[in-house]
Amino acid sequence: MVRGGTGFDTHPHQDMEIVTWVLSGELEHKDSERNRGVLYPGLAQRMSAGTGIWHSEMNNSRSDDVHFVQMWVLPDTERIDPGYEQLDINGELSKGGLVPIASGKGHDAAISLRQAGAVLWGGRLTPGERVAVPEDRHVHVYIPRGAATLSSGGADDAPATLRDGDAARLTDAGGLDLVAEDEGAEVLIWATA
Repeated sequence: MVRGGTGFDTHPHQDMEIVTWVLSGELEHKDSERNRGVLYPGLAQRMSAGTGIWHSEMNNSRSDDVHFVQMWVLPDTERIDPGYEQLDINGELSKGGLVPIASGKGHDAAISLRQAGAVLWGGRLTPGERVAVPEDRHVHVYIPRGAATLSSGGADDAPATLRDGDAARLTDAGGLDLVAEDEGAEVLIWATA
């Protein structure tokens, strides 16, 4: 969370794919490649730091807080040219289920990543909505808001309820479901080969 009127002044990065996802409020982005934009819930942003980029992120409001998640992924290739992409995926999210937010696998309705094995899935699950967790080798399930139960549905399964800010790291787990609790859940899932 970043309080109104504050943020992160200009600072450098290199050789990272940086994905920013706003949960509430608005975040203003500026960088040394002359990219500029205001991020809001449902607008995915990817900044490729590559050979080096300077950027700032400031709360776009003087009074309201902004809540966001920023995630970093190593690119397949170092020392690439810096890059920037943003895409509004609210329409896809409104259909329900999990949708690709950022993808190195070429998903059409997602921002692109320069990491071929990675996909960031997201969803705004309604109460009781069930989704299958991607079955990639490495999976990181994060619940920024709400609550959801993670289980295989088997008789010997001990389901785990994840609430605001909880995460689960899975390796070769396969066949798991995530079911939103009564308040629903916003979910972010990184899946990598």
